[in-house]
Amino acid sequence: MALSIWLAFFTASWAISFSPGPGALCAMASGLKYGFRHSVWTLVGLQAGIICQMFIVALGVGALLATSEWAFTVVKWIGAAYLVYLGVRQFRTDAAPVVVEARPPKSAHPVRDQLLRGYLVNITNPKGTMFLLAVVPQFLDLNRPLSMQYFLIGATLCFTDLVAMSCYTSLASRILRMLRKPGHIRWLNRSFGSMFILAGTVLASFSHKH
Repeated sequence: MALSIWLAFFTASWAISFSPGPGALCAMASGLKYGFRHSVWTLVGLQAGIICQMFIVALGVGALLATSEWAFTVVKWIGAAYLVYLGVRQFRTDAAPVVVEARPPKSAHPVRDQLLRGYLVNITNPKGTMFLLAVVPQFLDLNRPLSMQYFLIGATLCFTDLVAMSCYTSLASRILRMLRKPGHIRWLNRSFGSMFILAGTVLASFSHKH
């Protein structure tokens, strides 16, 4: 891949990564609940979802989602239902004040749950796969080996997305440090829960023709 092409994608990646979406909501919800330091596994899960989406696009399965109404609809509704589920859980989260400086008990944020949540939020978002399918080919040089180009594109996008999601998580954790009243935390949990439900509703209305 020519340096000029990579720099163009690197620039575009920042806009892609900082665009608000389910991943940003997931990162902020995790920062709100656990604080920045204990949300790292959610961020890893989000990146794992992006890597899998890159594999899907590279293997051509993304083309199936683009051409098959049935396949797209199935993935779309699974993703929408999962976002609504996350929203309901966030909406009903306990409103007790959280002391971010103290280390939460291990049972409060199992690594597996954080990894799975981050992964599922990204991998069940067909809009993300469709977006990669539309954008990535524009930066490919078909006269050079594609595997290394996909690797560079995936690594670049993961880097910029990790930085962006870290910023969202840090922002939420800083907000949490300023909160001490249960009513404030309850309001934030319900706000994030409502945004997850809204994101799921928007995803459900997304058409593969858009």
